[in-house]
Amino acid sequence: MAALRAGRELGLASWCIGAGALRNLVWDALHGHAQASELADVDFVYFDADDLDPARDAALQRRLCQRLDLPWEVTNQAGVHQWFEQHFGHAVAPLHSLAEAVASWPEPATAVGVWLDGADALHVIAPLGLDDLLGLRVRRNPARVSVETYRQRCASKRYTERWLRVVVEPA
Repeated sequence: MAALRAGRELGLASWCIGAGALRNLVWDALHGHAQASELADVDFVYFDADDLDPARDAALQRRLCQRLDLPWEVTNQAGVHQWFEQHFGHAVAPLHSLAEAVASWPEPATAVGVWLDGADALHVIAPLGLDDLLGLRVRRNPARVSVETYRQRCASKRYTERWLRVVVEPA
């Protein structure tokens, strides 16, 4: 909740915290883990097609770090098409909304985000549904993730070592 409140304080129109940070939290709870899994990062994403300057992401990340000591990673999803090919090896079209961006994330179990409104009500963005997240299933989302990248992610994330009931589907 502290992370969500910090995100809300940025005053952005369209944002969420999601991906691995949320997946880890849910899977730790479903496995009854007393201690939360260590986070590589907290994915804070927003959508603003009117300001694609990467310096803005860095400035927002600094503000979040000042507010709360977490490994924040801030990304304007409206600008992903500008750097995706260099990082992942293939070009992608510009996105049109935060929900469309979340729907393109690597696995349906991680294609979920949450945001907090001014009344502290929690909102869920899950364009691919919640079945994989709650059902402890990992499968490739072909929207943007190659078979090779999916296999690398599964190996590096060690899903079944960290959460024994998780089922990883082959690519």
